[in-house]
This record gives sequence, structure tokens and C-alpha cells, in this order.
Amino acid sequence: MAEQDGSKPQSVVAIYSGGMDSTVMLYQMVARGIAVKGALSVDYGQKHRKELECAAEICRELGIVHRSLDLRAVDELFGRSSLTCQEEAVPEGHYEEASMKSTVVPNRNMILLSLATAWAISLKAEAVAYAAHSGDHAIYPDCREEFASALDVAIQLCDWSQVFLYRPFVALSKADIAAEGARLSVPFEKTWSCYKGEELHCGRCGTCIERREAFHLAGLQDKTSYAPTAPSVEDLLASDWKL
Repeated sequence: MAEQDGSKPQSVVAIYSGGMDSTVMLYQMVARGIAVKGALSVDYGQKHRKELECAAEICRELGIVHRSLDLRAVDELFGRSSLTCQEEAVPEGHYEEASMKSTVVPNRNMILLSLATAWAISLKAEAVAYAAHSGDHAIYPDCREEFASALDVAIQLCDWSQVFLYRPFVALSKADIAAEGARLSVPFEKTWSCYKGEELHCGRCGTCIERREAFHLAGLQDKTSYAPTAPSVEDLLASDWKL
């Protein structure tokens, strides 16, 4: 059972980071009458913990139950990902650059989706909602469609009550998601993408570049507050980090 077949669940537990994609997913599900029984965020020792604050605030505004699980005790199992290791700098530039592989957190999505599946089963929700999209990058093995399809099969078998993986954006680009969010009046300025863990978006790391690219390609105003040192869109278009 999957969204590309035209199906949609009646109720879900959502994996929710507080970023653009998962926030648009929440707004879309609410608009479509899908009952969001809970939104799950996970603190796995990421530098950009501000995303957890953003997730909590948006869930309060939408009236959705939000849970943030503390998994920092297991961050030592994640190796030297630049997202969790203080000694490793988060690289700057486009996601297509090889340096972005340092941001991989091993098996992160399986961990998050497994936890959400357990909560969905306990709440008798029909599905786990996951905002993966067609532009998710090959440097993240657990963002590949093959992984998500295999996990969908697995979670349908993990309990007597069947839960499936709901992926409403699997055929969409991030620019498509930005356009959908604009249609739904999503407050993008309250969402968080930057990996560096500073007070403002740096405008330079891979996820900031991808965010800016999405708004640019969708022809939308980017209301994100970027650091004073962030390059302008014009500078990015003229540089090797082309949008």
C-alpha cells in the first residue's frame, strides 16, 4: 500500500524533524483530513538541535501531540558523522559534492522509522508518515526508494496489526514541496534546515543550499533568516554551488 497507488491512511504517526519537507507533510495531512495521532522527533546528538524546538512549536500551533525522544546515549555508535561529532566540521557546498558524505548518520532513518512504527502500533494508527522525496540524495543510503520500499514490507510484518509506510512526496522534488507548502500557507520561516547548529541558517551547508534552491526553482520568496555571512542567491548562481 503506497501513496503512488492513490491510497491514503485514515490515521498516522509522523516522523517530524521540524524541517521544510516534514512540515509541509503535516500541513498537507491536516488539510486532507488525515488524523495525525502523533509527531515524533529524535534527539540523536545532532548539532542542529534547534530543529527540535521548531518541531515542538509547529506541533503546538497545529494541535498535534509531539514527542521528542532522547537518544543521545547512542550517538557514540554513529562514528564520526559531521552532524554529531563536535570535532568534525559540517561541510559547505552543494549536496552533489563528495564532502557531503561526512553528514551521513549510519542507519538513522531505520532507527527513526522503527520507533515511529512502535508508537503507531500502540496508538492503533494505520501508517507511519515519512517525508522522503524524489530529490533525496544517493549519499544517504537510507533515503533511497529501495530502502523505503523494503522497510514498508518489513513494518507490515512486525505486528499482527498492520502498519504501512506513507510517503506522500515520493514522486515530488523539493521545489514541488515548497510550492505545495506555499499553497497551504506553511510558515516556512519557522522551520529549520541548517546542519551547523547556529542561531541563524548559515546559508552555506548542503541543506541550506538545497533549501534555497527549492525556493528559487519554485519562484517563491525565501523568508528564512540567514546569517550575515551567507552568500546571496545571485552569488550562489554565479559560483560553483549553482542552484
